[in-house]
Amino acid sequence: MDRHQRIVAQVASKVKDYFTRKEPFRISHGSTNSTRPNLKKRVVDISSLKNVVKIDKQTRTALVEPNVAMDRLVEATLPHGLVPPVVMEFPGITVGGGYAGTAGESSSFKFGFFDRTINEVEMVMADGEVIKASEKENADLFRGAAGAVGTLGVTTLVNLRLIEARKYVKTTYYPTRSIAQAVKEIREHTEGEKGEKNDYVDGILFSKDHGAIVTGEMTDHLPPNMKPQTFSHALDPWFYLHVEDATSKSNEPVVEYIPLAEYMFRYDRGGFWVGRSAFSYMKFPFNKFTRWFLDDFLHTRMLYRALHASGIATRYIVQDMALPYPNAEKFIEYTEKEFDIWPIWLCPLKQSEQPTMHPHTKGELKDTQMLNIGLWGFGPQEPQEYLSKNRALEKTLRELGGMKWLYAHTYYSKDEFWAQFDRQWHENLRTKYNAGGLPDVHDKVHVDIQKYTDMAQKNWGMRLKNVWPLGGFWGIYKSIQSKDYMIHRNSTWKWKRTASNDNFLRAFKKCTEGIVNSISIDSNDPKTATAVQTIVAQLNYDYSRLIYVVDIMHDRIYRDAEWASAAVAVYDMIAMSVDSYFPHPRLPL
Repeated sequence: MDRHQRIVAQVASKVKDYFTRKEPFRISHGSTNSTRPNLKKRVVDISSLKNVVKIDKQTRTALVEPNVAMDRLVEATLPHGLVPPVVMEFPGITVGGGYAGTAGESSSFKFGFFDRTINEVEMVMADGEVIKASEKENADLFRGAAGAVGTLGVTTLVNLRLIEARKYVKTTYYPTRSIAQAVKEIREHTEGEKGEKNDYVDGILFSKDHGAIVTGEMTDHLPPNMKPQTFSHALDPWFYLHVEDATSKSNEPVVEYIPLAEYMFRYDRGGFWVGRSAFSYMKFPFNKFTRWFLDDFLHTRMLYRALHASGIATRYIVQDMALPYPNAEKFIEYTEKEFDIWPIWLCPLKQSEQPTMHPHTKGELKDTQMLNIGLWGFGPQEPQEYLSKNRALEKTLRELGGMKWLYAHTYYSKDEFWAQFDRQWHENLRTKYNAGGLPDVHDKVHVDIQKYTDMAQKNWGMRLKNVWPLGGFWGIYKSIQSKDYMIHRNSTWKWKRTASNDNFLRAFKKCTEGIVNSISIDSNDPKTATAVQTIVAQLNYDYSRLIYVVDIMHDRIYRDAEWASAAVAVYDMIAMSVDSYFPHPRLPL
């Protein structure tokens, strides 16, 4: 704790200095999963607060600094047989971001938003004072700072509740054939006996007449006839594509067993389905090979780096919106008509007690449960049309009793914004805890499209990013420069598949010999010989490419029966186990 206390003292000193000079400031965490623009003036950097300080197995708690990402947290808790009750689907989302923002996922129908699983927080207030807040101490601040996007103080430490972990999640995909059916059934799976049995519930609408409700039950039991399904490896399917395929052929439920961490981060590859937009923008083929080859770029950390750097975030709709169940179908029909963005994510949510800065329902529509609707896709390119569409979206959402999550773009006027929240309650907290030096919530989340457009006209760099495909290439460059792809390559939460080492290595050796021998077979074809020589040179460090070697070289190499048998064996075994025995494929970056 000595290191932690030294860093907090430095942060508090800098904050106090800004407070004394009456200068507003912002907080920098070093990374973001928000799509709001970054402003870099007068920043307090807390990026070094990134450690899991302690895991207490007896009390089932974790003492965690705010910049600990979800994947690092899960890697720290799983060896103790424990896991956070709510784990956000993107590995890079941080504990502090989950508390200060609005964060929920498929267990939130049971536990509520992420902050509801926290026992205590340590905060540096806007005047530099370091205090602790919990349900028993500074309780108004404890709940008021949750979802207030850092406008009451700087979170520096979190005491987080943990629950018992299991090895697998028994996952069931229930096909749906209409929006109404999906909305009805997703609620049914969160109530009564089904709700008690299920640990996780969410849904995907691929179109108005095809969807899937996904339920999960933690278990240590893997039936003998089942193999674990994974989604983290370069050769694995993207989760949403896998579910779409599994539910498109029949109306019967499909059951799979997914290792726990693989389930929690199942949407990482492809960023739900936002990664597909990168292929559309770059006009690049979208298939199994390109997804495998570009896998390093298609995890959420890299996608968010590219999204911010490219400038595309200002034209992209990334919105989570929670509504009362009775109005959810009508709202989805509206988004289909006005935006035609598919798929759409459905996530049932348990509301927080009011007053709160989280989405909530009021009046006749007040309920303990809401349905979150995730709408993510390209919007209009012309700024005024983009603004008009988003303003209309906000208006319709308000009319139907819904509210936005505040991590994304918000276009409400100040009066419209505060009509949804208890402004007096929030202002009283800011006054009580001397938070005047921090931005107001509306000022922090509101996006001024006209101001951004004017800036873009004056800044040649921003103008260039609006020229296709320069913005995309700049985003790719900045994401590579970040080296965030190394985080996923080195992650230890990924499921380690098991297979016989001896059989694998024997088949691999035979496969390699077959490729080498094929050079003489195809000696009359210089192009093939050169290609095979290149492939053989890569095999020393890039074994998983063999699966594609087998496919691509099929016609030329399968002339030898013995080689064909070995190749087929390797094809199957690599798909099962290559990531357990050899490094992740290295892209030519």
